[in-house]
Amino acid sequence: MTDPNAHQTLTDKVTEQIRRRLIDGEFAPGQRLSEATLTQSLDVSRNTLREAFRNLTKEGLLTHSPNRGVAVAVPSMASIIDLYRVRRMIECQALAQAYPHHPAHQRMRQAVDDAVARRQNQDWSGVGTANMAFHMAIVELADSERLNAMFSLLLAELRLVFGLLQDPEFLHAPYAEMNKRILELVEAGEFQKAADALKDYLAQSERIVLASYARRVSAAGG
Repeated sequence: MTDPNAHQTLTDKVTEQIRRRLIDGEFAPGQRLSEATLTQSLDVSRNTLREAFRNLTKEGLLTHSPNRGVAVAVPSMASIIDLYRVRRMIECQALAQAYPHHPAHQRMRQAVDDAVARRQNQDWSGVGTANMAFHMAIVELADSERLNAMFSLLLAELRLVFGLLQDPEFLHAPYAEMNKRILELVEAGEFQKAADALKDYLAQSERIVLASYARRVSAAGG
């Protein structure tokens, strides 16, 4: 007899794998997802994949319609504003209250180094992925599995926003140096200054993203 808990674990694993691919920018907003392709690449049954699709649809990362099947969600301007509001609440607080010598500092350093290397190779999508890892490490400073899980979902939504705007160099290039500066403040123990710098950083990022989104909507005729 099949263990239902084992099946659920597999479904959770597949859900996380697809979510990770969304965070890494492998799927574009509005892109239709092929069951046949994904069952083969993930080596799972269609039933398991469909359960993962249902999980991700509940999270707002995928959509389902009778005519188109399952597709990647397309963010709205309201969702972008809400994403940045939540980011300020979580990330800035995590930085302000961080412990010295927390293991996440090393993950922040690795993400900064990765972004610099990818920038040198003009791999702007890779710079974006490194940026995601940097912000995930910031949240890990809070030592909360609930916040980590919530923020992983938020990062997937954010990557959909970046994918929708289709200009990775413009969106990601400025932030490698900003991340480096925040890391320097953290390593110096200046956690409140790091949080203040991040607050300004997120305000700038939100303005750029919303302006890009507005231009895209205008170019598409509303």
